[in-house]
Amino acid sequence: MSAAARARAATTGWPAVALAVFTAAWGGNQFTPLLVMYRTASHMSAVTVDTLLFLYVLGIVPALLIGGPLSDRYGRRMLMVPSPVIAAAGSALLAAGEHSVPLLAAGRVCSGVALGLAMAVGGSWIKELSDRVGDSPTAGARRAALSLTAGFGVGAGVAAVLAQWAPLPGQLAYLINIALAVASLILIRATPETRRRRDDGTRLRDDLTIPSALRPRFWLLIGPVAPWVFGACAVAYAVIPALMTAQTPGVAIAFAGLCCVAGLAAGFFIQSLGKRIDRPGSSRTMLVALAFVAAGLLLAIGVVAAPSVPLAIVAAIVLGFGYGMALISGLLEVQRIAGPDDLAGLTAVFYTLTYLGFASPAIMAWVTETFPRIGYGQMFGFGIAMTALGAAVVAAANRSRLAGPHTLPAAEQEVELAQASR
Repeated sequence: MSAAARARAATTGWPAVALAVFTAAWGGNQFTPLLVMYRTASHMSAVTVDTLLFLYVLGIVPALLIGGPLSDRYGRRMLMVPSPVIAAAGSALLAAGEHSVPLLAAGRVCSGVALGLAMAVGGSWIKELSDRVGDSPTAGARRAALSLTAGFGVGAGVAAVLAQWAPLPGQLAYLINIALAVASLILIRATPETRRRRDDGTRLRDDLTIPSALRPRFWLLIGPVAPWVFGACAVAYAVIPALMTAQTPGVAIAFAGLCCVAGLAAGFFIQSLGKRIDRPGSSRTMLVALAFVAAGLLLAIGVVAAPSVPLAIVAAIVLGFGYGMALISGLLEVQRIAGPDDLAGLTAVFYTLTYLGFASPAIMAWVTETFPRIGYGQMFGFGIAMTALGAAVVAAANRSRLAGPHTLPAAEQEVELAQASR
């Protein structure tokens, strides 16, 4: 590749798409540290606020399941360009709806649609653009995961600081996200297409089927781990800050943002370790992810028993390690399992499973209100039991023939083994 081509790729190649993914992730998570603000200033119940947190999954899931396969058929750009537009619309609704549940709900759904498109389509586009310039086989998955994690973390951190100490606490962070959306829209419109429009006479309905999602390996190895990607996050930066409100008077919003940033920063940096220890045909990265989640939940039990700001932050960090490991291990395995025509589709299914975990704060709030004898400590203990069961399933399936072989092409296996031996 010529120097001019490399310079052009640096702004309109995978970095441009990564900015769009970052922007959508910012838009999806900027709401999270403001949960405390909505509970206090807007006098919303815990169940209402936690339900609003989960509502954007209603936008994410259809955007993932439909947008991913459609981009395999019509190309990446056509399905990715709407993401920043919808992200800006979602932020505008959230900025206007500080005291309105319907406006906040509509904004959350829009943010979810934008994020769903970015995750399924943007992740595949980043991988293909990375492959085009000759980067390593794992570079695409790593860049997609890091863009997502950075957007989640920076969006939450900036929103928390602005809401705690800046003017317009319910609007300013959303306005910044709108500006980022405009910039990313301009850049991705000039980014090269990597997937040619396919018109082979097949029905659109057939494109929405994802053959590789039927493989036992996907459900037996990835299935038990995927919900913990955002299940761990939800505990780290939605549940733990709520439990610590009495210990953080006057700075509860900033503390929620600190938990977000600490957990997501941990997830960001642990992904490099995940890439190093990942091996084709091995489940060890997934087992490490579940071990981190279990350790984080154990620390969360300690927070319930003896509330402590340092302990809460450590718990958020360890849960962040679990999030990062679960995310990168799942993405790498998805890219091995996916067939040549359903990478975006299988990525969509994976992310759909990950977002089931975001229902946990609303479920926990509902359980504590409905069954007062059941506390957060008991629910965290149940979570630890589920991680142990998941680890047993993953380990047993990988050792047996139930999961079937991974499908990493032989050429990529050789590259992976060569890198591992260095």
